Order: sequence, then C-alpha cells, then structure tokens
Amino acid sequence: MSDTIRVGMIGCDTSHCGAFTKLFHEQAPAEGVPAVRVVACYPSFSPDVKSSADRVEEYKKNLVEKWQVKLTASIEEMLKDVDVVMIESVDGRRHLKELRPVAEAGKPVYIDKPFAASLADAKEMFKIIKDSKLPAFSCSSLRFDSRVAGFAALADKHGKVVGCDAFGPASLEPTNPGFFWYGIHGVEILYTIMGRGCKAVQCMSTADGDLAIGAWKDGRLGSMRGIRKGKAEYGAMVLCEKSLQPLHPVGDYYPGLVKELIKFFNTKQPPFPIEDTLEICAFIDAALRSDKKEGDEVELEL
Repeated sequence: MSDTIRVGMIGCDTSHCGAFTKLFHEQAPAEGVPAVRVVACYPSFSPDVKSSADRVEEYKKNLVEKWQVKLTASIEEMLKDVDVVMIESVDGRRHLKELRPVAEAGKPVYIDKPFAASLADAKEMFKIIKDSKLPAFSCSSLRFDSRVAGFAALADKHGKVVGCDAFGPASLEPTNPGFFWYGIHGVEILYTIMGRGCKAVQCMSTADGDLAIGAWKDGRLGSMRGIRKGKAEYGAMVLCEKSLQPLHPVGDYYPGLVKELIKFFNTKQPPFPIEDTLEICAFIDAALRSDKKEGDEVELEL
C-alpha cells in the first residue's frame, strides 16, 4: 500500500478547495493509514457565474503557493497523477461533463454540492455512476456536522422522527435555480434527519425566501425554509415521538466531511447511497415546478 493517497481536484472556484486541502495536509494520519494529499487541480470555472469568475485566480494562487498543488491543462492530464478525485466546481452545470472522464478512468470521486444543477443532469450522472460501478458520493458538508450526523443516535432518547422543519440561507443564482445553489445545505439537513421517501412537494417563493413542504410516503411531513431576509442560520426543528428537538449545527462540518472523505478514499465505500443524493435533486426540482404552479402539489420525478 502506498503511504500517500493522491487527490486531484476539478474546479478551483470555491473556498472549499483551500479548506479541504488545508485539513488534509495538516491532519496526521492514523498509524497504518496513508496520508491524503491534494497534488493536482484542473482549475475550471464558469465565466457567467460572478462568484466563480471573480474568485478563481485567488483560489488558484492559494493552492499553488501555499500547498504546492500542480495546475493542469485538462482533466485527462490531472487523472494521470492522482488516485482519487474531488469535483469542486461551484457551478453544478459543469459536473456531468466533468464526471464523464473520471468515470472512464475508474477513479473514486466525491462531488461537492450541488450534485447537479438540474434533475436531468442528476439522473444522467446517477446512471453513469451505477453503470460503471464507480465509488462515488455527493453532499453538502452540513450532513456531517456532528450534531446533524449524530441526531439518529439519539433515537432511544427522543423516539422516532415524525417530521422535520429545516431552514437555512438560500441566496439565488439563475444558472443553478432554486435550492440547487445555496439552499441545498438546508435540504441536506432535512434529508439527513428524514431519510428518503418523499413523494410530493408544495412550494411557495417570494423575494424574501422559499417554503417547500414535502409529503413522505409513510405520512410524515418535512419542510425546508430558504431564508433571504433577516437572520439566516442553518438548523431544524425535529418532531420526535417523545419530544420536540431544536437542532443547531455546531459548525464542525468541514472536519466531519474530511473524516468521511479519508475513510472513503481508503475503503472505496461511500458513507451513504447515491440514491439519497438523487432524491435530494428530485425534491429541489419538484419545489421549482410547484413554485411555478403557484404552490400546487407536484410529485417527485424519480
């Protein structure tokens, strides 16, 4: 076994690149476990997304000067030098195209949020991953905040979850509509608590925010409130059989995700099924379609 797992990043237009690289490089590996190091990056970005185009040079400079990461001219060039891949492009529209060569190379891959910027792309990516038996997962880091991830372990104390009302910031980006852009963090919290099984969604949106209510097949209700006015924090109110529990993330989601990534890179076993991520995209798509129909209930298209 090699003493280092070499990571290649695709996309260099998000602060996540530097944050993850720092945590990988500064973390001492456990005895007998290879170190994880980011060694190469294909620095793609989106000219039509301001937050991508305006920040890519800063993030490239950080990777090269602080962490000695090699920049490559293509994904294919990068793939020659790495064992595993992280698709970090902030724009979900790029992910399908960027996934294809990774799948062809058979490299285990983590796809940062959003998995895709449309349900159609998400379905195609899901098919690629399943057909190629590619080790892969995708999520918001909020899934691995210690309080969010640890809530299921409290079932004996609080009883089964019978509903959840999640909330979080939900700034908008036309190229990645609705919750695909930033609201996906809150949707990830909702699904971490509720699990799969939503069948239909009703959603209303204004300039100040969004409210999407999902009906689960077992009769439970779950909601996501996207906040664009007033104090915007992540969290949820979880309705349990024995109690009503407010859930406020600790803020240790990056270290929590990095811990899972190291485990994934070593075992090639995703921490949860890619089916969870596909349903999150279907929930977001249903919320968009419901809002266009002035809040009518629409079914998830899985």
